[in-house]
Amino acid sequence: MSGGRRKHATAWTIGYLAVAVLACSATAMAAPGCGGEGVALQVLGSGGPELQDRRASSSYLVWRDGKARVLVDAGGGSALRFGEAGAQVADLEVVLLSHLHVDHTADLAALIKSSYFEERTRPLPVYGPPGNAGFPATTAFVAALFDPARGAYRYLGDFVAGREDGYRLQAHDVHAGPHEIRAVFAEPGLAVSATPVIHGTVPALAYRVEVDGRSIVFSGDGNGDNGNLEKLARGADLLVVHNAIPEDLGGAARALHMPPSVIGRIARDAGVKQLVLSHRMLRTLGRERETQELVGRSYAGAVSFADDLECFQ
Repeated sequence: MSGGRRKHATAWTIGYLAVAVLACSATAMAAPGCGGEGVALQVLGSGGPELQDRRASSSYLVWRDGKARVLVDAGGGSALRFGEAGAQVADLEVVLLSHLHVDHTADLAALIKSSYFEERTRPLPVYGPPGNAGFPATTAFVAALFDPARGAYRYLGDFVAGREDGYRLQAHDVHAGPHEIRAVFAEPGLAVSATPVIHGTVPALAYRVEVDGRSIVFSGDGNGDNGNLEKLARGADLLVVHNAIPEDLGGAARALHMPPSVIGRIARDAGVKQLVLSHRMLRTLGRERETQELVGRSYAGAVSFADDLECFQ
């Protein structure tokens, strides 16, 4: 090939590759949210604390008429998924933390920092469990991150002290009795209630989100043993439960999580319309057929296994 033709071919190849890279980048950036009218659930993080499963850790969005309105948990990797979904912190009405394990809270600070570049001008409520000897209360947790004098990210202290535009985080500890279902947040067309669940010795909550007559229940992490989740989820359109352990795993893991047979029983007793299994760990990935069979012994409704960025209208 002559020098001129070789240069032309090389230039064409470089140009083609550049276009291909830009096209791939555009595709990656264009991951869809759950836009459109009505209510939808989007799974931001369908995994647990492991990194090898290539999933973000637990996090969920509730969309309402094309805007992300409720954020449930913010595990590692979920901030990236939040951006990929096209969500805006400026649109959120409330943040709900089921408990304060790292795989449910690690990206909260990243999301708040990102919101600095958005046009939010009203407070953002954050609800979560009270503390005990092993865990801070939610109010203390938010202060440990952002307190202007002592917080780990004290340079972001105006997010709790209050910004001139009115945007600040308002942390709340949800104090509920052992079997109480407590209303924690309400505005027109949107209501949130919570109940304690058993996650070993970790203070933990399950949430029910009611939006325009639709109901989505989030189990969070829990072993299903105190009877609260089935009460909270009664008649729900969608129940999101964590499939973190297989049926044959006991010991400390069983004290923290519910096996498929318990998931099926709770979904049946609650009479939920659809079941979504998330928080899928390496020990449950690849065992979907077995899991579905065990759940199906009690629950006859629709069962889905969640993946990152998946939407449920």
